[in-house]
Amino acid sequence: MRRKTRQIHVGDVPIGGDAPIAVQSMCTTYTRDVESTVAQILRLEEVGCELVRVAVPEMEDALVLGEIKKRIHIPLIADIHYNHQLALEAIRQGVDCVRINPGNLIHGRKALEEIVKACKERGIAMRIGVNSGSLDALDKQAQMQRIQIRRRSDGVVERSDPAEERRREREQLAERMVNKALEYISWCEELDFHEIKVSLKSSAPLTAIEAYRRFSQRSDYPLHLGITEAGTLVPGAVKSAVGLGILLAEGIGDTIRVSLSAEPEQEIPVAYEILRSLELRNRGVTFVSCPSCGRVEIDVIEVANEVERRLAKVQTPIHVAVMGCVVNGPGEARDADVGLAGGRGKGVIFRKGQVVRTVPEEEFLDAVLKEVASLLPEHEARLVYPEGGIKESAGRHRTRDEGITEIPVLRK
Repeated sequence: MRRKTRQIHVGDVPIGGDAPIAVQSMCTTYTRDVESTVAQILRLEEVGCELVRVAVPEMEDALVLGEIKKRIHIPLIADIHYNHQLALEAIRQGVDCVRINPGNLIHGRKALEEIVKACKERGIAMRIGVNSGSLDALDKQAQMQRIQIRRRSDGVVERSDPAEERRREREQLAERMVNKALEYISWCEELDFHEIKVSLKSSAPLTAIEAYRRFSQRSDYPLHLGITEAGTLVPGAVKSAVGLGILLAEGIGDTIRVSLSAEPEQEIPVAYEILRSLELRNRGVTFVSCPSCGRVEIDVIEVANEVERRLAKVQTPIHVAVMGCVVNGPGEARDADVGLAGGRGKGVIFRKGQVVRTVPEEEFLDAVLKEVASLLPEHEARLVYPEGGIKESAGRHRTRDEGITEIPVLRK
């Protein structure tokens, strides 16, 4: 069961309580570059981002937040460090939330109190963020990874346990993070401010999991989940799926961000895939494709990648399958809203479990996207299947007798 938290609002997006788990991201642009920042946020909106955070390192960035806010359609969160005057200006500019780490504000509690008063006056929320790195935790990894061996005076040989050392250090760090977050919350509560969400991030998934678990046992404030500095696309997605997935499966978490060293638009599909896999959100395309093997006689990888790319902006819940062999293909394709079961240069198109037609390999892309478009609202259908249809082909024909024969491949 999902943990019951108090509900707050960031703009018009409810966080906590019974609200859906919200998906957010953060811009990579210099905020003062209004055109680039707005353009990136609009791209994020297209792929389903529900809240967006921007960095505000200097006053020049804070002063343009109002202009950015006027040109976007999702709540805007200002990320503030060190100088609380930046937060006060961001609030004056009309942002929907400020993200603060009270531990690094130059004037400490006094600065936080000024920010809280401004948030109360404007009726906006605050995110209190406590990252493991911000606690100046000692890096003992190299020491802990060595097995220490010593002989006692009675002759018994003792061996240290590196895994146990890491576990103990992780628990200590997580407890410090939670205690700091609760301390900062108490400062806000003394001012009768409760529009708070909390993040307890770490680049180590097990540390983040431990911190979020401990906090959820001691407070009902909503939690923003994230594995910070998770890495590039593949390792970052894996670490986020492990860390966030475990917590979400335990009912912990009210909003999430997948942090990747990639374009922020790539974070959103990963976040929704995590939520869909746990049946926590039903938004966008549930995509199934086979991994390919020696049974396959079409280039299912190329076809699947191209179909997925063209469906990236679809937000309507729909199940699409691209399969390439006779073993699992027909069953998976029949179970989807739209499915392709291909083999030997041709494929069967399924729609809602019924066979629609058989098409040659060069028409796979057109046939699949046309059927998907027929199930979508008009504005999304036009994105997926433009007037005139899909003229290009995707993939390469392959047979066990002849090897792989090239056919024209789409230019990305």
